[in-house]
Amino acid sequence: MRWKVPAGALVALAFLIPAAPAMAEAKAPGLDAACQTVERKVFKDIRELVTIDLDTANTAQLRLLAYRILDEAKVNSLPTLPPQIEERLNGTSDDLRAFLKTSVQNIWTIDLRISVGRTMTGAGANVRAAAQTVLDDEAVDAYLAYLNNGVYAARELDCASQPTPTATPSATPSPTPSATTTVAPTPTSSTSLGAPGGEGGEGGGLPVTGTETATVASIGGALLLLGGAGYLIGRRRRSRFVA
Repeated sequence: MRWKVPAGALVALAFLIPAAPAMAEAKAPGLDAACQTVERKVFKDIRELVTIDLDTANTAQLRLLAYRILDEAKVNSLPTLPPQIEERLNGTSDDLRAFLKTSVQNIWTIDLRISVGRTMTGAGANVRAAAQTVLDDEAVDAYLAYLNNGVYAARELDCASQPTPTATPSATPSPTPSATTTVAPTPTSSTSLGAPGGEGGEGGGLPVTGTETATVASIGGALLLLGGAGYLIGRRRRSRFVA
């Protein structure tokens, strides 16, 4: 179990090894399913990573190769291969050697086929036709050629055939006349003089004012004068009768 000691060093070495072939295969930006320009995803041919003799390689070499394949599988979002490799890395070196010799390429091929099928979801007619042709071929090289180039060429055709959206002029809303608030005049209640139900007493009219008040005062004064004169005249007649 001595191989477990440098395991961390192997992982670091696997990620630090220059990936010159992968850099050389970097492609120009392409279109995604929504016809937006994106960076292309490059699917690495893992067969090119096997540069050792799997029959004679030591444990460290086997694990280094497994980590490099695992890295590529995760970058390409392969669904099955990553967990399979991680399971073998936790096992014995014999299990890892057997997996790398007999199973890894078959599982990788299945994952590539699944990746081709994923590109058909919501795709245009050209992408679906190209993907179906590759799936019918059932060849690893055809899968890689489609995923790295064919799907982007088919998307360009589908995006070019889409109708160009025309800008619909927006209706300019007519200016809304500003509402002018008109203050209604406060109704003034005019109560006729002497009308019942007015202020100044129950059942009585309004107080008598103005010209009518002066008239009443004049009449009252005249009556007082007449009363006083009558009282004086009556008193004189009484005095004369007694004398």
